[in-house]
Amino acid sequence: MRFAAFVFVWVAFGALGALTMPAAVAAESETIDGAAFRRIVQDQMAAFRRNDAAGAYALATPGLQREFHTPEIFMAMVRQGYMPVYRPKSVSFGRARMTPHGPVQEVFVVGPDGEAWLALYSFARQDDGVWRISGCILRKDKGFQT
Repeated sequence: MRFAAFVFVWVAFGALGALTMPAAVAAESETIDGAAFRRIVQDQMAAFRRNDAAGAYALATPGLQREFHTPEIFMAMVRQGYMPVYRPKSVSFGRARMTPHGPVQEVFVVGPDGEAWLALYSFARQDDGVWRISGCILRKDKGFQT
């Protein structure tokens, strides 16, 4: 049950962060560096494959890091509630787009059980200009199955 609460907090905190983002961030240029977002997601998934908790945690915003306290707690939450992105059978990237709450990258994954999912990754630019993952929402995708 504790991990279910973590999953809810990760999604809720990410959504809250997106909703409270300054309007200037949401109003940035319509041109998005989708390649950068794809690379960040790929790097985090590679860290998951290596069981590199610190590497995966480092790609999250400081707010998410504070919420989960340690890389190990973060990784346990991902293993418990985000298995499709933790151990995907396949990954394909959809579009990156700017929303009123900031940039979002669509990622289509097939989980280890063959179920299809849409992962919506949100991002926040840090003071140093680096993008980090601010949240991930998983939805079952009925559009494709393996």
